[in-house]
Amino acid sequence: MTAAAKVRTCLWFDSRGEEAARFYVSLLPDSRIETVSRPDPDGPALTVDFTLAGAPYQALNGGPHFPQTPAASIAVLTKDQAETDVLWTALVAGGGKDGQCGWLTDRFGVSWQIVPEPLLEMLGAPDRAAAERAQQAMLKMGKIDIAVLEAAFRGD
Repeated sequence: MTAAAKVRTCLWFDSRGEEAARFYVSLLPDSRIETVSRPDPDGPALTVDFTLAGAPYQALNGGPHFPQTPAASIAVLTKDQAETDVLWTALVAGGGKDGQCGWLTDRFGVSWQIVPEPLLEMLGAPDRAAAERAQQAMLKMGKIDIAVLEAAFRGD
């Protein structure tokens, strides 16, 4: 672990932590692998310290004792539909699964929330009836569709 990160979220993997970390850092700007710890220089990583969009994480290959669960997730705030679509598509590729209301599970079993900024703006709007219409529309979605939310918000 680098000295700069006093707190780091640790994600437990059976054996694919390094693969997951390398995939994750390829998805978002300001992401990088920091250190890879290998007890055996020719063997798999035990831990991988990485930064994901500026946030510090650690992947631990700890074995099958504790599988991933939706009780913990990585939330990503996206600017627009294009960024939402690119990230969503990459994360569900190769065995991931769509969830509800902007949630998904990637091929490593990690849960993600992909949250477009316009959704938060609509849900926090002073017009509470419009915000409620947007929320009701969101509850019917997997990947968030901003155009559909905006139409619901307007009452179309």
